[in-house]
Amino acid sequence: HTAHARQTQGCATCHQKVAEHVKARKAGETGGPTPTLKKLTARELNAICLTCHEKNNQQNFIGSTHDRRNVACTSCHSVHSYESTKAQLKTAQDPETCYSCHPAVRAKQMRTSHHPLREGKLSCASCHNPHDGSRPKMLKADSVNELCYTCHTEKRGPFLYEHGPVREDCATCHDPHGSNQDRMLVAKPPFLCQRCHYSGHGITGDNNNTLKGVPVAAGNPPGVTVTQTTRSARQMERSCPNCHLALHGSNSASGWAFVR
Repeated sequence: HTAHARQTQGCATCHQKVAEHVKARKAGETGGPTPTLKKLTARELNAICLTCHEKNNQQNFIGSTHDRRNVACTSCHSVHSYESTKAQLKTAQDPETCYSCHPAVRAKQMRTSHHPLREGKLSCASCHNPHDGSRPKMLKADSVNELCYTCHTEKRGPFLYEHGPVREDCATCHDPHGSNQDRMLVAKPPFLCQRCHYSGHGITGDNNNTLKGVPVAAGNPPGVTVTQTTRSARQMERSCPNCHLALHGSNSASGWAFVR
């Protein structure tokens, strides 16, 4: 019932020494040649599979990260005993196949904010092509941003005022595999923003409020007697996106600060 059977493939298409094996079995020999593929290296196994599958998604497999790390086709696929409904994978869903080598990604998928892989609405293959080594990270697009725009088209622009990190790489602020912060952010605002905007609006690196008329933080400036140290409300109760709403870009004439 497999695709191989529907294409009238025989055992000898993949297995070697089949004729010798059958001849030995008919003669009652138990120590004759066996057509097993288990003793072949990953490169040898892949060469057999690529005789038929060197097209479409598999055409750039040679030289890919998986190929360089000696990952065999049979590491993910099973010809005789597969579990998936398509692609003859060893597991029912392709993320489970990927997790066998990428446990760190599995751990990120268990976090509160994640793409809906656990819910079955997406899969690893939605973003990555495991057979194509022509692009970084085996992505299905030429860059991270181009890949993200396939679903998040409203972030593409062009905008009158563009946010530099947004145009450069979405992964600067977001972790696509999962995060414990909202919107899969790599850090909680405003600390995320302070990675680039270290000082501004009275927010300093010591996380205290040093605005005029408010008791200064300890040691800022030197020699000042501190009577009270207060936490900045911008950090503890609010966040940068409360005012800077259009962080991905703005077309407003007054949107140079991404306030709208």
